[in-house]
Amino acid sequence: MWIDLLKLIAAIVLAFAVGKLVGLVRLPAILGWLIAGMALGPYAFGLIGQSTVDAAWYQTTIHVLECAVGMMIGAELSWKKLKKSGGKLIVTTLTQSLGTFAVVSGVFAAVFAATGVPVYLSFVFGGIAFATAPAPTLSIVREFRTAGPVTETLVPMAALDDVVGIVVFFSVISVVSASHAGASVSPAEVVLILFVPLAIGAAVGVGGGFLLRKIGGKGRTLAVLLAFLSATAVAGLAVNRFLLPRPMMNFMLLGMAFSAALANVLPEEKMKETMRSYNPVLGVAMIVVILNLGAPLDYRLLVGAGLYTFVYIASRAAGKYGGAFVGAAITRSDKKIRNYLGLTLLPHSGVSLLFTGIAVTTVSAFDPESATVIQGTIAAAAIINEIVAVIVSKKAFQWAGEIPPDALRRKKRSSAKT
Repeated sequence: MWIDLLKLIAAIVLAFAVGKLVGLVRLPAILGWLIAGMALGPYAFGLIGQSTVDAAWYQTTIHVLECAVGMMIGAELSWKKLKKSGGKLIVTTLTQSLGTFAVVSGVFAAVFAATGVPVYLSFVFGGIAFATAPAPTLSIVREFRTAGPVTETLVPMAALDDVVGIVVFFSVISVVSASHAGASVSPAEVVLILFVPLAIGAAVGVGGGFLLRKIGGKGRTLAVLLAFLSATAVAGLAVNRFLLPRPMMNFMLLGMAFSAALANVLPEEKMKETMRSYNPVLGVAMIVVILNLGAPLDYRLLVGAGLYTFVYIASRAAGKYGGAFVGAAITRSDKKIRNYLGLTLLPHSGVSLLFTGIAVTTVSAFDPESATVIQGTIAAAAIINEIVAVIVSKKAFQWAGEIPPDALRRKKRSSAKT
């Protein structure tokens, strides 16, 4: 374990350095972290080996850090902020998420019908395509200090998108498995997977918020915050292992719920002060979580990427962009939201790989050939899409005018010094 831990620390340092190198050409550091994850993961140099990835201590560490990254999203979910644009936010979330499901499912229904693949698989693809990985785009938000209507819409949408995605994906898997294998995911299981992390995070967050109201000083504030965040993660780990019918706790959602509770208990200025003290922890958590996203991506799949992979990437992009465009138009949102929000929703790995694993396990029981189609297509798409999506997301913020010019200059100077 200790050797594997030292290797992981070395990988984190290398990922940080690669992120700085990528910054020399004004690309987001996250792109460097992702590339480092692929290069140092089990399928390339193996600094983060498969035995490490499968180890209980590693999985526990990643879950805790996912919870820590979720803090960034929930911090923006105060009632005061949501009630200003709550209706618009919900409508746009539904149009971009359900629109993606409809476009991907429809396109693949036609493609599969023409190529002799079972058409039911198109709905599985649609359910997986639904998912947006919030960490990559939020890393760009944090790195370049983006500010404006696109950023203000995207951050809370990341939380709502997770909720809708879980419901739709497990509903699709339930119907598919029931119709082919005679078994299904029960509604109670979906409720547990969705609402347990929300309940745990909110309960611990409310308690932490009331205590933080009475605490002063940066050091003590951070200590109390980390203690309650750790309690949230430990509770999530325990429930995930012993109470859920399968280990499916969404730890990022857990962190979102925790910080959302804080945001609604603490005064706004105190919440800002708390998050400022938390920023160094968030920075480290971001690097490790993104490094972990890259590690399971097998670069060799790029060679075998075929028609289905590119159809998947293109149809998902069309669904995300078109759905966000329509939603913003219906709600008469800012034109920047209409034109650029969809481009910031393209990052996809992480959650998509988790959903893919569940889908492959389910479909393998009655249709092994189709399970292979799912795994090969999504795994190859994850590599191509994630690299392209990070670049496009950063450009979208730039086109929307939400990256301050001084942030780009500061980034270039910082990278040059490194």
